[in-house]
Amino acid sequence: MAHTVVMAPDSFKGTIGAAPAAAALGAGWTRVRGADDIRLLPMADGGEGTVDAFATAVRGSRRMPVTVTGPEGVPVEATWVLLPPTPDAPQETAVVELAGTSGIELLGTPPRLRALDAHTRGFGETIAAALAHGVSRLVLGIGSSSSTDGGAGMLTALGARFTDAAGSPIADGARGLATVAHADLSGLVPLPPGGVTVLSDVTNPLLGPRGAAAVFGPQKGARPGDVAMLDAGLARLAGLLDADPRSAGAGAAGGTGFGLLAWGARLMPGAAAVAELVGLDAAVAAASVVVTGEGSYDGQSAAGKVPAHVRAVAAAANVPVSLVAGRIAPDADTSGFAATASLTELAGSGDAAMTDAVRWLEEAGARLAAAFGNR
Repeated sequence: MAHTVVMAPDSFKGTIGAAPAAAALGAGWTRVRGADDIRLLPMADGGEGTVDAFATAVRGSRRMPVTVTGPEGVPVEATWVLLPPTPDAPQETAVVELAGTSGIELLGTPPRLRALDAHTRGFGETIAAALAHGVSRLVLGIGSSSSTDGGAGMLTALGARFTDAAGSPIADGARGLATVAHADLSGLVPLPPGGVTVLSDVTNPLLGPRGAAAVFGPQKGARPGDVAMLDAGLARLAGLLDADPRSAGAGAAGGTGFGLLAWGARLMPGAAAVAELVGLDAAVAAASVVVTGEGSYDGQSAAGKVPAHVRAVAAAANVPVSLVAGRIAPDADTSGFAATASLTELAGSGDAAMTDAVRWLEEAGARLAAAFGNR
């Protein structure tokens, strides 16, 4: 008997995106159960791979190429996704991700970290391109950032003007925030009619010991002496914009969350918002089994991450769900999954699994299909 199988993994961060991961799982499943109907529904939480996930999961979507200013100040080729109209959004929606326009992955491997000079200008340029196309709603993923500029670069690309005490434009990046004295938002482009939804699971405020500089600055190359400077610059910016720096998520993406709040955007948990936009509930309700996954499944994975959300949706629909992960930690609660597969165990080591992720994802798909049995 043929069944409908939904492949709904997140990206395996640093190894493979959600869309190719879903395709590899589907290929492996088909090796064992070739008559089943495979529905690829890659998920995301707002970080790297968000654009690819939407482009794969939403029928009728279109990739829109654009050349923008990367975080090092040189042009980069990026893409945003145009989603077709739906009953809930009768006009077109644009999906833009920071990772592909101003993200840390654009700084090379290993990344050439620029704690004081990386910026979000390219992210803003991509948003501006989508607005110029005429979309009625924006969905923005802000994970994998490379900067701590409070979103000043993004807002500048959208028409804001930040100047120092002498009236000169400030430098890009966090370095510019050290001298910012005035913010002129009179030229800032208005929000689209359908608003701006920001996908982020980060709840940190902008400033202080839990803020953008203290918590995330070191990941972007900030030395201990830089953190205080970064925090002070963000505080200067906060004094010029009409948003609460204490808001949950204001510290996301080096303070880009705060900049977006100042523009009037709405921050939402990434996994739940993406699930709604790609139609996860309806797809799961029509399925016989669901497969989800992520790079590392551990004790923290139940806190709003993709696998936990997919598991909850499947449980509500009384549909069995299986888990694939690069590694499954000893403290992970897997009791809600019908079956699990660890790529590390299949490949023999974490390094082997990461070196050929497609091969081991296909193997995991085949193993789960065999476990599903002759139903």
